[in-house]
Amino acid sequence: MRTTLTLDDDLAMVLQDRARMTGRPFKEVVNACLRRGLAAESEPPREPMTVRAFDAGLRDGIDLTKALDLVAEMDDERFIAVTQELAVEAGPDDRP
Repeated sequence: MRTTLTLDDDLAMVLQDRARMTGRPFKEVVNACLRRGLAAESEPPREPMTVRAFDAGLRDGIDLTKALDLVAEMDDERFIAVTQELAVEAGPDDRP
């Protein structure tokens, strides 16, 4: 069917660019976009997702917004403890 359709300038430029990039005729690109848009509108709406909340059991004073800082601090403390243990095991003669 042949018809006249007035497109907004920005939309026409996007469609022309897509036709040029894909090497397809302009009318084919317009038809494909219209089909995708109409198909998306006819899909049934999805049911909203439900998330159940639960108590994480955190102690007072633990702020999860700074969780990475807390983990880094814990890693540093563990590294120092292991290094000290190895130094004690090595004895005074094996230390650098």
